[in-house]
Amino acid sequence: MSDLMTKPPAVSGSASAEPGAGAPARRRRRLDPTARGVWPFALPAVLVTAVLVLVPVAYTIWLSVSDRQSDGTNSGFLGFANYAEMFGNPEFWNSLKVTLFLFVVCLLVETVLGLALGYVMSLDVPGRRIFQGMMLIPAITASVAVGLVWLLIMDPTLGAANQILAKVGVDPVVWLGDPDIAPWSIALVDIWQWTPFMALIISAGIRSLPEEPFEAAALDGASGWRTAWNIGLPLLRPVLTVAMLLRTVDLVRFFDTIYIMTQGGPVNSTNTLNVYGYNAGFVDYEPSYAATLQIALLALVIVIAGGFTWFRQRAAR
Repeated sequence: MSDLMTKPPAVSGSASAEPGAGAPARRRRRLDPTARGVWPFALPAVLVTAVLVLVPVAYTIWLSVSDRQSDGTNSGFLGFANYAEMFGNPEFWNSLKVTLFLFVVCLLVETVLGLALGYVMSLDVPGRRIFQGMMLIPAITASVAVGLVWLLIMDPTLGAANQILAKVGVDPVVWLGDPDIAPWSIALVDIWQWTPFMALIISAGIRSLPEEPFEAAALDGASGWRTAWNIGLPLLRPVLTVAMLLRTVDLVRFFDTIYIMTQGGPVNSTNTLNVYGYNAGFVDYEPSYAATLQIALLALVIVIAGGFTWFRQRAAR
């Protein structure tokens, strides 16, 4: 009894804490990638990325501040003359407006329809996997092929779209020849192609949600819509943000389907920044001005993607 009374508990406690205190530090050192020599294996990938990404970007920046001619000659540094020409050109602002229009319309509609379709795809019903595979066919089809097929569908005289409208008594529509309708037609094609992609991501996110909050809401008598709005959507927000970020990068640089179907027309109504830059470089033979437009497109992608990333990090806190 006297021995127990005279034992200093603080000493025994500190002695028992010392091994535990050192263990995390040793564990962190063991899990440190650099301690196991990972960098020599990652260095080739870093070098390839630098060559394939950083070098072209640096060369494009140099073209945008120089005067490159169509014959390959370059008269040297011009400063920001190409940027001043770009900002003073009404076609640039029109292409920026078209890019943002297609981005906003397609992203919102694809997200809403993808959420509804993703919920259906997440249900345990017979043939669900077959249905998911069939829904992905538009997304895995080459955009050039999609553009050619829809070009035939929207033909003003022989296309299936106007034939269907004629069956219900609606006048034919000039889908790709009217400046007011052509942007919506392009948006319709993109929505048809990429909504299943959004639905697949959202479906996987719905199936990974925990069941406890929904069971608690059901016990409290909450309705299905109230549960989905107050519990389902907040839990699904990180998945929605990632899906929207993936579509954002593709929508801002939208090119192939537009070029196949309209080449930016009619009257520049579908002339996005990417199409405008392509025409400037390969049709008008102005490589320096085209490089300036691509730098503007890169800046737009960085700003929008950075905004989504910031929103995601803030929502995760």
